[in-house]
Amino acid sequence: MKYLHTMIRVSDLDASVDFFTRHLGMVEVRRRDSQRGRFTLVFLAAGEDAQRVQKEAAPLLELTYNWDKEEYSGGRNFGHLAYRVKDIYATCQKLLDAGITINRPPRDGYMAFIRTPDGISIELLQEGEAKESAEPWASMENTGSW
Repeated sequence: MKYLHTMIRVSDLDASVDFFTRHLGMVEVRRRDSQRGRFTLVFLAAGEDAQRVQKEAAPLLELTYNWDKEEYSGGRNFGHLAYRVKDIYATCQKLLDAGITINRPPRDGYMAFIRTPDGISIELLQEGEAKESAEPWASMENTGSW
């Protein structure tokens, strides 16, 4: 397993990018706008990690800005922890066998979500390309939220 990023939701993207870059010395390494999803993602690396990002996956901070205004309460502004795994299906099966609920199964062979005992979301991402869709994952419904 490899640690990838932590996601937080922000209400003012420009102010947040300014805070993390100007005041904390982080570097913007990637940005993605989603017209369909109505959000912008900005990935930041700590100053010393910024050069590693091009060569390897350095840990990142993901700022998520939802275009439709929403007031975040109850910690909803903190999104999730993300880890890359060698085999998404084997990892999810191991977790399921241990009694852990798969909140968002890896139907696409690439991404799944689980929660910690304290309710913190963890995103699991398949290393490399997505695996071919397979049962029981392909038809498994979401459970709860992530």
